[in-house]
Amino acid sequence: MNILALEASTELCSAALWRDGRVDAREALEGQRNSEVLLPMVDALLAAYGVKRGDLNGIAFGAGPGAFTGLRIACGVAQGIAFGGGLPVAGVVTLRALAEAAQAPRVVCCLDARMGEIYHAAYEKDGDDWREVCAPGLCKPDAAPELNGDGWAGCGSGFAAFRDGLLRRYGRQLERVIDGVVPHAREVAVLAARAFARGEAVAAEFAAPLYVRNKVALKVDER
Repeated sequence: MNILALEASTELCSAALWRDGRVDAREALEGQRNSEVLLPMVDALLAAYGVKRGDLNGIAFGAGPGAFTGLRIACGVAQGIAFGGGLPVAGVVTLRALAEAAQAPRVVCCLDARMGEIYHAAYEKDGDDWREVCAPGLCKPDAAPELNGDGWAGCGSGFAAFRDGLLRRYGRQLERVIDGVVPHAREVAVLAARAFARGEAVAAEFAAPLYVRNKVALKVDER
């Protein structure tokens, strides 16, 4: 089975190809140029393995939460390729992809949502997959949802931006912070393969980003 995965929810844009359990990926730190680099990246990745778009069995993308423009880019490209080949699509929550990258038994995942807020979710390892403890949401670091028990690892750009506040919030429950973990197409591909195996993919027209936040900027009187 060949699955193409796309991720553009942050400044790091990436694409991955899952081939019967083997994953290879390409990435570029392009920020505002994600829309320009994603398709050439996909073409280069497929060409490296002699895989044509007609050889794909499914498309996956980082659904969010994350940067609005990046989410729309990944979703739009995934839909376009899927429509062209009549392929199913799986949207993967970016915070779950962070947990997959961290590979700790219990992970609290936080992305910097700007405006003093974070995108937050928490997961526990359940076999080779993840059980959702806290659903993806938007909050202030000092109002992050409570967690049960100890032994949690933290990861994501939210900890880079609001480390002190999150450490105060979770205290000794937080065993460590794993730096440098970002949403990546590699983990999106792995999680999508499981979703496809469970029959959770959808038709291209039903693929949609997970925004969480509806407001993208502060008003003048809120700044």
